[in-house]
Amino acid sequence: MHQDFGHIFRQIRKHDRVAQKTVFDMFSSRMLAVARTYTGNREDAEDVLTTAFLKCFSKAEDCRDEKAFPFWLRKIVINESISHIRRNRHLLYQESENIENIGEDILDEDAADFPDFDVQDVLSQMPLGYRLVFNLYVFEDKKHLEISQILNISEGTSKSQLNKAKKWLQQFFKNAENERNIKK
Repeated sequence: MHQDFGHIFRQIRKHDRVAQKTVFDMFSSRMLAVARTYTGNREDAEDVLTTAFLKCFSKAEDCRDEKAFPFWLRKIVINESISHIRRNRHLLYQESENIENIGEDILDEDAADFPDFDVQDVLSQMPLGYRLVFNLYVFEDKKHLEISQILNISEGTSKSQLNKAKKWLQQFFKNAENERNIKK
């Protein structure tokens, strides 16, 4: 990170507009990518980003120190993404408490055959409920109990949605491979 970030961090805690602009410029592209993986499109991600930075700057004194800042900001962006989705969309989860085999290795099968792809593009096509659970589990390293609390769903539903997301990805890549073979 930038050598002067300690100074910039102290300035944003004092609500200095120049420091806030500097921080926005430093982190906005990475945080936009995070928001986009949750919302599935750039327009919603931009709305989330704006709100997240406003919260960040208004509550900067809540962040422990400059080293924790990127993680703290990421958490704000993720929480705001989930809140945005809750406010603007109706999430449909299929309850499933009795999950015996989640299929943890679904994505390992035929991994070498997966075509080149843009992660954000693929995730933006994934159904919303699957995408939220998948992102929290894979990218944020959350356990199903934590995911269930964050999304206000049962732990079984979290497991089920992850399993369905993996199957969806498997089918997506199978279809992409078929399309690639047809074009040959």
